[in-house]
Amino acid sequence: MPCQPLSDLHIWKKLKQHAQLIDQPEKHLRNLIREKGRLEKFSLKDAGIFYDFSRQRTDEKTLELLLELAETRKLKHRFKAMVSGEKINNTENRAALHTASRDFSSHPVVSDGKDVMPEIRRVRNEISAFAEDIHSGKITGSTGKRFKDAVVIGIGGSYLGTEFVSEALYAFADKDIEIHYLANVDIHNFGKIVSRTDPETTLWIVISKSYTTAETLANTKQAYAFMEEKGIDPAKHVVTVTSKGSPGDDPSNPVLASFHMFDFIGGRYSVTSAVGGVPLSLFLGYDRFERFLKGAEEMDNHAKNAPASKNLPLIAALISIWNNNFLGYPAQAIIPYASPLCKLAPHVQQLYMESNGKFVTKDGEFLDESAGLIIFGEPGTNAQHSFFQMAHQGRPFPIDFIGVINPQYEQFQSESKGVTNHQELWANLISQPMALAVGKEDTNTAKAFPGNRPSSTLLLNDLSPENIGRVLAFYEARTVFEAFVWDINPFDQFGVELGKTLASDIRKEMAVKNNNKEHHFDEMNPIARFYADTLFSGSF
Repeated sequence: MPCQPLSDLHIWKKLKQHAQLIDQPEKHLRNLIREKGRLEKFSLKDAGIFYDFSRQRTDEKTLELLLELAETRKLKHRFKAMVSGEKINNTENRAALHTASRDFSSHPVVSDGKDVMPEIRRVRNEISAFAEDIHSGKITGSTGKRFKDAVVIGIGGSYLGTEFVSEALYAFADKDIEIHYLANVDIHNFGKIVSRTDPETTLWIVISKSYTTAETLANTKQAYAFMEEKGIDPAKHVVTVTSKGSPGDDPSNPVLASFHMFDFIGGRYSVTSAVGGVPLSLFLGYDRFERFLKGAEEMDNHAKNAPASKNLPLIAALISIWNNNFLGYPAQAIIPYASPLCKLAPHVQQLYMESNGKFVTKDGEFLDESAGLIIFGEPGTNAQHSFFQMAHQGRPFPIDFIGVINPQYEQFQSESKGVTNHQELWANLISQPMALAVGKEDTNTAKAFPGNRPSSTLLLNDLSPENIGRVLAFYEARTVFEAFVWDINPFDQFGVELGKTLASDIRKEMAVKNNNKEHHFDEMNPIARFYADTLFSGSF
C-alpha cells in the first residue's frame, strides 16, 4: 500500500519548522556542545560500536521529532519484514535477504514458501571445504603448483565489498595467497595484474549473477586467452560464483568449482554471500570469514531488535535524513582514521548511491522530497591534506569520522614530538570534529572558521573480523532505513541500464568495423561518431 507523500505528513512539517529554529545563532554547535551531559544524551553504544552524534546539529527536540518520523514510517516494522523474507523488492518481485547469508540461528527464513537457510548453509560448507583444499594443496593448478594469487573478475557489487573487507583485514592474511581485483574492462587493469602474477599459480574467480555482464565477460575471455597462450588449462584455474543454471554454471564448460548466488541477494549487499565468501576464505581462511559474518549478524540483530531510540543504524539514518532534507546538505564524507578502512568509502558509495539514488517511490510516484546523498571519503589524515579546506571554510558537508582504539600493528612504538604514530593519528581524530563544530573567529576573514559543521564519530575497539562485519552491516542497515523513510526501493538499480543499452548499440557498430574496415559509423549521433572514429584512427 502506497505511503503518504512526505510533504503531507504532519511530522515532516514539524521537522521543517524545527529546522528553522536550529538555524538560529544560539543553536550554533559551539553552544550546543557546551550543554551539560551532551555526550551522554547524544551517543549510543552497542553491537561493538560507540556512536557519538553529539556534534550533529541536533537538540533533544530534533531527536524526539525524528523518532516520531521513524514511527510514522514504520521503520522497525519494515526492517523486520525484510529480514523475515517478505518481497519488499517489489519492482523485481523479490525478497531482500542479504541478512540471511550471515544468519547462524536455527530459525527458518521463508521466501516463496521455502526455507532459504539450507541452501545458504550448503554454500557456506562448500566454500569452507574448497578453501581448505586450496590451502592444504589438495587442489593445485594444472601444472601441480599451489595457488599463490587469486584474481577476482567482477564489477560493482561483485568486488567492492570484498575489496573493502580484504583491505581491512589484510593483517590477518596468512594463507600465502595474494588477492587482486580485475573489475575495470580497461586493458591496463588486466595488464597490471598479469605482469605481477605467475599464470601457473593464479586462480581466477569469476563473479557474475547472470554471467552476462559485458565488462566481466570481456575480462573473463581475456583471462582464458591469456591462460591458453601460456599453456595453462583454464578448467584447473577458474572458479565461478553465479546463479544456478547460468552460463557460468554449465557442466559443458568445466571449472574447478561453481558456487551459487541467489536472486534475493543484490550485488551491493552480497559480500557476506559466496561473492565475498570464496575470495575472502582463500585470502583469510574460512574461520576468519565466518567471524566476519558473525559480526554482521550481531549488527543485523541489533538493527532488528533494539528500540528505535537505542538503535545505532536507525538513529544514524534519521540524522542523515535530517541533514539532507531539512538542513540542506547534499553530500556526506566517510573519513576513517585507520588506513585498513581505505576502501570503506568506495563500498558505501556504491551501496548507498545505487540503493538510494532514486527519484520515484517504490510504487512509481515522483518523490516530493529529494532522496540520497553524494558519498565520498578518504582515510584521515590524508583527507585533511586533500579536501578539508572545503570542509572547514568552503561548502559544508556532514562527516562520519571513524576511530580505532587498538591498531592491528601494536609493535611500532617510536615517538615523534613525544607521541607514537597512533597517538598522533588520534590527536587529529579528536581535533578535527571539534574544529568543524566550534570554528574560530579572526579579524582576518581569510583565517576565520565559521564552524557549525556537523559530524559523527564511530569508535571501534579494534579491526577484528567481527568489527569489520559490524561496520558493514551498520552501513547496510542505515541505507535501508533511509530508503524506508523516503518510501523508495533500495534493492533495484534501473538507473544503470540506459548507458549499458547505448554501449551495446555502439559495441555492435564497432564489431562491424572490426570485420569491415570500410564501415562508417553513419547511424551514430555526430558527437558519438567523432569518438568512435578517433578510436579507430588512433589519434584525434
